[in-house]
Amino acid sequence: MIRLPASLERRLQELFPKVRERERFVADVLNDALAEQKVDDDVQAVGGTLHLFTDGGSRGNPGQAAIGCLLEDPVEGKILREHAERIGITTNNVAEYRALIEGLKIARRYHPNRLICHLDSELIVKQLNGQYRVKMPALQEYVDEISELVQEIPTVEFTYIPRADNYRADALVNRALDTHPSPSYERPR
Repeated sequence: MIRLPASLERRLQELFPKVRERERFVADVLNDALAEQKVDDDVQAVGGTLHLFTDGGSRGNPGQAAIGCLLEDPVEGKILREHAERIGITTNNVAEYRALIEGLKIARRYHPNRLICHLDSELIVKQLNGQYRVKMPALQEYVDEISELVQEIPTVEFTYIPRADNYRADALVNRALDTHPSPSYERPR
């Protein structure tokens, strides 16, 4: 049985004096709300351990930037999802954080029990693992968003890997930047 806040219960009693009517109304509202939930048919619950490889980069710092992420099931050796997109003009660090955020959003749809996030930014891994503090307030909002996203996954690890080992995510970033070349950008003076 669902317990409603007292104020809501009182309001429902005013609208529907009969218990049966009130229960029917609540059931109908819940059924409608659940029916409206978007179901992504191509995403299935995987569980287990998944690996997320992310990268972000900009051409210029700041400059035209893109993100890339790749979610892999290590047991089957299968790529579950790839994502690459341009994110406008920003710094390398912002691009790295945004790539991880996008990757976490994708990963949570697969309901892993454990997610190992591989990044080639040692700075960001150390910031997320609490070894370095985040000095720039502009980056703190990304750290906060990541903290919220990881709450939905039982175990999340952030590990540093050399750039050469992160070549697939790096290739996604470069492909996004190369496929959609930006108009020339001149920095404000």
